[in-house]
Amino acid sequence: MQDVLSVASSLKPVFAVLIALAAALLLARIVRESTAKIFRRVPRIREVTALGRNPLRVVLSLIGTRIALGATVSGEPWFPPVNYILTLALIASLAWLAVVTLLIIEAMLLSKYKTDTKDNRRMRRLKTQVILGRRLGVAAVITVAVACVLLTIPEVRALGAGILASAGLISIVAGLAVQSTLTNVFAGMQLAFTDAIRVDDVVVVETQWGTIEEITMTYVVVHLWDDRRLILPSTYFTTTPFENWTRKQSAILGTVELDLDWRAPVGDLRSHLKETLAGTDLWDGRTGVLQITDAVKGLVRVRILVSAADSGALFDLRCLVREAMVIYLQERHPGALPRRRFEEVKSARAGVQLDGQLDGQLDGQPHTRPLSGGDPADTSTSQFFTGSLEAVDRRHSFAGPGQEVYEERGESSPGDQGGRSR
Repeated sequence: MQDVLSVASSLKPVFAVLIALAAALLLARIVRESTAKIFRRVPRIREVTALGRNPLRVVLSLIGTRIALGATVSGEPWFPPVNYILTLALIASLAWLAVVTLLIIEAMLLSKYKTDTKDNRRMRRLKTQVILGRRLGVAAVITVAVACVLLTIPEVRALGAGILASAGLISIVAGLAVQSTLTNVFAGMQLAFTDAIRVDDVVVVETQWGTIEEITMTYVVVHLWDDRRLILPSTYFTTTPFENWTRKQSAILGTVELDLDWRAPVGDLRSHLKETLAGTDLWDGRTGVLQITDAVKGLVRVRILVSAADSGALFDLRCLVREAMVIYLQERHPGALPRRRFEEVKSARAGVQLDGQLDGQLDGQPHTRPLSGGDPADTSTSQFFTGSLEAVDRRHSFAGPGQEVYEERGESSPGDQGGRSR
């Protein structure tokens, strides 16, 4: 009988632990099913909550095991070391569960906003801040977990009192040792919460065009147009000028420049530009202007300004317009292609005759041919800052501060200063 009682007494903690584990697994299953039912309509959150299944099981199992052993064998000599090991495991599992909880919170916040629009500035700003906040939270959780593990050691607790007594000196030494790292950490936080750049922003850095793929506490990953990754420290974006093409909106303007002969038919080119833009979906309809911006050294520079909904569409639109113009000039106006002229002047009168003959021979056409096609008086679409309501509004946006602003500053306007100087 005594043998039976001793066997039962020895098996009592085993049964208690098995019952605790079964209860823990059952409770974890109930929590898991309830969470899946609540977020059944949000696939992203369901995927993230699935990551919390194992840490939840481990946490509940460790808590149940400690309770079962404490209620049955707390007086045994082997219980303190086992209890210490369970405590360390519980701290680690709680940190694991806290990290997964932060991932679930991140998914819940991001699931409320749509990302299928071209100009989703609010979503990109929120995504940047939430991701960085989650990373800061994970770093804090890991730091607290490591500190809790160390505080379970009596010798470390005693050492901690001495460290606190000399915290001033240690903080100075540590600050000098990790100065660059701390600078990048604060720079990363500044980027996230001052809205200088956001995830998916289109930027130009180091003469490279790409999108912001990832913002961490110490560095930023830029996904370049040719699928390379440019990794820059966070301090780069707080100390170096860079271009952000989607700071306010994704719509953007771009130029196509052609160096042509002085006989280029500007009117025909403008008409062909209208036809080209009207026949493509890449153009957003905002701006389509052809202007002569320079005329030196025997050539005229034709600049075409077009607009698109985003930078990717703009690149393709510029290539399309450039190709269309080149083909049009080759097929319809070969005389407008750039060329070099050499002339031998024998006398003033002979030079005048030679000039007319040479121009006729080079063009293969009479010298009296019109210099441009279309209606030369039609300049309704040739001005970018004048000639239309949109152009006038654009000019006003670049006109600078008004007279009221100068009066508030206690200064005179540039016009007044010019008048006084005269």
